[in-house]
Amino acid sequence: MREGRAHLFSAASVTITHTQSAQIAALAAAVEQALALPDYQREALSKAPAIARFDPGSPGAFVAFDFHLTPDGLRLIEVNSNAGGGFLNTILTQAWNENRQQQTSGELLRHLTADWFTMLLTEWRLQRGEQVLNTVAIVDEVPENQFLYPEFILCREMFREHGIHAIVADPAELTPRDGALWHGETRIDMVYNRLTDFYLENPRHPALRDTYLAGEVALTPHPRNHALYADKRNLIPLGNASLLHEWGLPEPLAQQVSKVIPATTLVDPASAEKLWANRRKLFFKPVSGFGSKGAYRGDKLTKRVWGEIINGEYVAQTLAPAHQQEIQLGDETVAMKVDLRCYAYRGKVQLLAARLYRGQTTNFRTLGGGFAPVFVA
Repeated sequence: MREGRAHLFSAASVTITHTQSAQIAALAAAVEQALALPDYQREALSKAPAIARFDPGSPGAFVAFDFHLTPDGLRLIEVNSNAGGGFLNTILTQAWNENRQQQTSGELLRHLTADWFTMLLTEWRLQRGEQVLNTVAIVDEVPENQFLYPEFILCREMFREHGIHAIVADPAELTPRDGALWHGETRIDMVYNRLTDFYLENPRHPALRDTYLAGEVALTPHPRNHALYADKRNLIPLGNASLLHEWGLPEPLAQQVSKVIPATTLVDPASAEKLWANRRKLFFKPVSGFGSKGAYRGDKLTKRVWGEIINGEYVAQTLAPAHQQEIQLGDETVAMKVDLRCYAYRGKVQLLAARLYRGQTTNFRTLGGGFAPVFVA
């Protein structure tokens, strides 16, 4: 599993307080309520491609809330759809728990894997009612070349253990036929979608897009999920307590959500001069970005990159520096930045994990960095 993935797992763990853990759980629930508001959904979907307005009936699997621990408390940096690492962090957390003798061998693994299976089965049932789920395709482009490919295999084996035929496939291998989606001679009931083509716009993905819109295959996560949860422009209304309250969120919850979201604004030519002048206090993110791609700290910007940001679709977020934790690397003590990730489904926390790194943004290239388990003191 570690071949070509030397920095997938860190040798360190992260500890948070019970208060912080409870705050994360409360925030996940509060944000879920905010996202359910009709006015919020109208606003979010109005900015997304038409495919996002198709509602398959389920919220979408593998949502994650990413936090920084700052001197002023927790800050919700972003919400992610199609969040990776869930299965890998399950294995990692189990191994650490066994080492700490907190739970018997396999107990935590069975519990967390059951959570993932229940979530994906719930997605199926919300889209297909009581129909029997027979086949699942775990889909990404050239999946064996993906950095997180090992967890595709873990997911496939989880389904097989429950008597469900599962495969890992490239979307180009799928074909529409007879009112269904097929992989060779196997009819696919549900696709666990790992593509970062969030709106299925790539011309290589017509079979998946067309059968999804025709209701011929269950898909999760799906375009609507990305538009409601992960478009970075959503952080602007989520950080506005008065607007959330006006839309119908109880005031205490509106204050709770907005308080932890760093001030976020849309980057456009009208605001360019002011944003450039204040860039050292800002972090810039593409509205549909993922995995820190195209994200920049303002104090590291060049004029060339700034031109790309102005002409692209970006938001500017007040910088909320990541907490740093010292770890031992051989004879050296090194400070690593810490991102906290909360996997949640329908507002309920499933797993806490962390990513340790050095550099501008999260990455899996740092010696001593990678996924790390989170423990609550």
